[in-house]
Amino acid sequence: MSSSQRHAVTGAFGYSGKYIARRLLNQGHEVITLTNSPQRANPFGSRVQAFPFNFDEPQLLVESLRGVKVLYNTYWVRFNHEKFQHASAVANTLALFQAAKAAGVERVVHISITNPSLDSHLEYFRGKAELEEALSASGLSYAILRPTVLFGKEDILINNIAWMVRKFPLFGVFGDGQYRLQPIYVDDLAALAVAEGASQENHTINAIGPETFTYRELVAMIGEVIGKKRPIITIPPFLGYWVGRVVSLLVNDVLVTREEIEGLMAGLLCVDTPPTGTTSLTAWAQKHAATLGKTYTSELARRRDRTAVYASN
Repeated sequence: MSSSQRHAVTGAFGYSGKYIARRLLNQGHEVITLTNSPQRANPFGSRVQAFPFNFDEPQLLVESLRGVKVLYNTYWVRFNHEKFQHASAVANTLALFQAAKAAGVERVVHISITNPSLDSHLEYFRGKAELEEALSASGLSYAILRPTVLFGKEDILINNIAWMVRKFPLFGVFGDGQYRLQPIYVDDLAALAVAEGASQENHTINAIGPETFTYRELVAMIGEVIGKKRPIITIPPFLGYWVGRVVSLLVNDVLVTREEIEGLMAGLLCVDTPPTGTTSLTAWAQKHAATLGKTYTSELARRRDRTAVYASN
């Protein structure tokens, strides 16, 4: 790719978008970001210009994408809340795809999820499937990347498992804990996204790391790495959810949802394809053992404060 090309990354001041933007900048590209938090601390200074999403003003959204070669879309919401919903995230992303096409964007690299399904009763996975179908029918060149769990310095899930292991004398897993997941390092996902941005072929790729854990194994590994081995007990999913609700009240956040528990236990965060990432979660956790889980990372706090930089674990 020519260094004169312009690329757009959603959420470049946040988590996965930041890693994608950094790789693009390192390749000499011009990068802009579309964001709901244009006032958030900019880790790139003047090198990345921020534009609001303007979902309710489609022409402004189109204009912000003029001249963009590739759009990297990380925009989504993790759960339904009074201030944001899966349904609105689907509608907003559809508007983003339409604006990209109207602006002449040549390719979209879209971050989805493993095992999306239009037939799923889980709104997260159904919504992701709807967006995949819309993008594939849009006429835009595309790459769809399907990660499971991301890990990295700004991570929420892995960090908060470690936080609970540090704070509580035992750890409860939903059911038998034998359902599997394949975490991928956020910068490995970014590398894949940037490589796919340079392609012209339409691709749908499972973005998974080199290690496969049962949930029980994942918790045990984290406990061992941070020096806090805890008894791991089996609890009914409904009880685990209500324990999560209590912890959520204590930390003023949403620790886990019923849909997340059900998707995890249904094996939706595991696929039977070769890994695309190379970074081992175990090795990464060992390197960051001193800080992993030392503080709780709040999803809602990041949405309440639209100015602060994402904290690193």
